[in-house]
Amino acid sequence: MTVRRAAVAGSFYPADPTDLTDSVDAMLAQASAGLTGEVPAAKAYLVPHAGHIYSGATAALAYARIALRRKTIRRVVLLGPTHRVPVDGLARPCSSVFETPLGRIPVESPNLPMPQLVADSGAHEWEHSLEVQLPFLQRALQAFVLVPLAVGRATPEQVADVMETLWGGPETIVLVSSDLSHYHAYDEARRIDGATLDRIMAMDAHIDHQQACGATPVNGLLLVAKRRGLKPTLLGACNSGDTAGEKNKVVGYAAVEFTEPPDA
Repeated sequence: MTVRRAAVAGSFYPADPTDLTDSVDAMLAQASAGLTGEVPAAKAYLVPHAGHIYSGATAALAYARIALRRKTIRRVVLLGPTHRVPVDGLARPCSSVFETPLGRIPVESPNLPMPQLVADSGAHEWEHSLEVQLPFLQRALQAFVLVPLAVGRATPEQVADVMETLWGGPETIVLVSSDLSHYHAYDEARRIDGATLDRIMAMDAHIDHQQACGATPVNGLLLVAKRRGLKPTLLGACNSGDTAGEKNKVVGYAAVEFTEPPDA
């Protein structure tokens, strides 16, 4: 068994298991206020990936809804951009397990005959865009298998093709991890992020990397969502100036839900 160990515990989120559990549970509790079992069973979500003190409350808006389906969801396809290691294509890990302070998660590393899908554990070793989602998944769900893909240089169409292949049924959800604009002044960031979210709501798969660091997997998801008739719903948006940062240089965050049509 090969384990991908936590790389950003203690920096992006608490390293102590009790502190991490308490923190994540508190964010989920706040986000779940007013939710009931009548929430639509969404297929995909866009979630942010900054440190939990910055974007965790926004991410929790998605995970609180996912938690309502913990008896159904058994597989999570998670895509996020690479920040540290350049990759051509989509990197699947060689590890059989991903570990956080809350325990270990079994990994499905898809070995598909697709040239854009490559095996590269180096792309995962220090990548935070996927890791920061894991404690939320561990608290929101019961037993599940993780399909983690670190997205590098690829086209939205290549991402969409992999996503379609891994789509699955009601047991599978698809998560795309991305923040929005980076390091603009507060009001300018709100303007830029508002325009980006308008594009996402319109299923316009032409987001660039100045608008979202995870533009490539975001655009891939938008292509699939449009093909499959998914409906996007904005659950919440903010930036680091609203949470735990200064307002002169902020990073934007959003949580978006994509729901399948009733006859899907």
